[in-house]
Amino acid sequence: MTKTSGGKAVVGALEAEGVRHVFGLIGSAGMEIFDALYDSKAIRLIGVRDERTGVHMADGYARASGQAGVFLAGQNGPGATNLVTGLAQANAAYSPVVALAGSLSSAHVHRDAFQEVDQQSLFRPVTKKTWTVTQARRIPEMVREAFTTALSPRRGPVALNLPRDMLSEAFDAEEVPPPSSQRAFAPAAGDAELVARAARLLAGARRPLVIAGGGIKNARAHAQALALAERLGAPVALSPGHGDAIPAEHPLYAGQVGPRGNEVASALAREADVILALGTRLGFNTTFYSYDNLNRAARIVQVDQEPTAVGRFFPIALGIVGDAGRVAAQLAAELSAHAPTAEVRAYTQAFRDARRRLLAERDAAGAARGDPIQPAALYHALRATVPADAMFTMDAGTLCLQATDQMPYRQPPALFTPLDFGLVGFSYAAGLGIKVACPERTVVSLMGDGGFGMTVSEIGTAVEHGIHTVCVVMNNGCWGAEKAYQRDFFDQRYIGADVPNPPYDQLARLYGAAGFRVERAAELEGALREALACGKPAIVDVQVDPSALYSFRRDSFKHRDRKA
Repeated sequence: MTKTSGGKAVVGALEAEGVRHVFGLIGSAGMEIFDALYDSKAIRLIGVRDERTGVHMADGYARASGQAGVFLAGQNGPGATNLVTGLAQANAAYSPVVALAGSLSSAHVHRDAFQEVDQQSLFRPVTKKTWTVTQARRIPEMVREAFTTALSPRRGPVALNLPRDMLSEAFDAEEVPPPSSQRAFAPAAGDAELVARAARLLAGARRPLVIAGGGIKNARAHAQALALAERLGAPVALSPGHGDAIPAEHPLYAGQVGPRGNEVASALAREADVILALGTRLGFNTTFYSYDNLNRAARIVQVDQEPTAVGRFFPIALGIVGDAGRVAAQLAAELSAHAPTAEVRAYTQAFRDARRRLLAERDAAGAARGDPIQPAALYHALRATVPADAMFTMDAGTLCLQATDQMPYRQPPALFTPLDFGLVGFSYAAGLGIKVACPERTVVSLMGDGGFGMTVSEIGTAVEHGIHTVCVVMNNGCWGAEKAYQRDFFDQRYIGADVPNPPYDQLARLYGAAGFRVERAAELEGALREALACGKPAIVDVQVDPSALYSFRRDSFKHRDRKA
């Protein structure tokens, strides 16, 4: 029998999983894997500039493709610690990232060795599962288990620590078993009796509302959700960060709900008498765990594949454990003979009229092209220029939060955000991973200037590997959310909030990318069209009015609010 090494076994196992792209940063602990990748005809290595942003790329790739995103950290110690933020972000998004981390030699553990850190303990709180290889010949088995765990419901990131002595060890090669047949996880149906009861509740509603979340988006189940909504004649509001769960141009689309959404969708949630929470936890970003944007008297039917999510934050009339898309199809079938009443039709028409007014108001605000540039003008220009296939990534921060509900999400999936982790520095790197997953689609990343400054070195990755995204830097020279809080609640005592920046358009050109600078609102559409058409990685540095700030988390500072 021929001999192989642990490093070659890792690559063979990745090939058996059908992996075509690995994001990674080279390091001495993982050299055996990188050397084996040199010979791989199936896997493309995308070398990155930082482990954190590399995991964001793998995260974006996973969310866009529906497959696992793989990141390889070649260095133990600091290379591993740099993974933590990216893994925590993927964990909050239930994103199936497989992180392979080079680790200390087994003989050096607990000896205060060079770059020693307990990686097993380090990753455990921010992953679905963490392993450390103890026998080189078991590497194929453990890689296979990593993929199975990451991709099984609920999906999430995993980390596999690979001690360098395990990677260099030679052993008899065995045929790598194919992925387990259990990997084809069938969407779980809801209990038939509960589905029938839920259908009766929905059929009797006077003001029905569907709130669709990640369970619909991640299952690519917008057709099932819309078939049900059309049967009910019910508007569909979306949980924040999942504004693309259904196509935005559908007449029942209400946009995102709650404190980070829009007033029309939030008013629906405050007025609805029956709410179908379809693949959403009704969690923090949707509700702030309060009834401020949710009718306390509404009967809630909640559907989620995770049993612990059902009824966790709000009392419910009925809970169904199952795949949101599968249950939506069951409900639509149960309601096949149902037709909306005149009262429901009038309620939905009133919503559509309110939605039409909201969009008209946004367009009017965006068309008022005064200077300095207002966020509304930038959002208007983006809506006017991006193609129908556009996919958007966004950071946390005040300007991205204002943008989240304003983009045209025409072809799901089309929106990728930090979700509940609220991470600054996610958007640009995630967009690169999404473009690798979906090279045929347009990817536009929105970032504040502070977040972009954190990740600017990945322009080099985009140029080196020909990853042509457009990054729009909304440059207001400050940490906008925090400066808004200092303005509104701390008597304008500004400290640590201002961010001097280099000209990012010039920096982009130094890297070999295309760079554009926009200082006047009248220049926005032209610059965006050029960036979209340039055929290179592009950075558009937009000088946004630094006073156009908004305090999103006013609830956190009620104790300082003199107006309260």
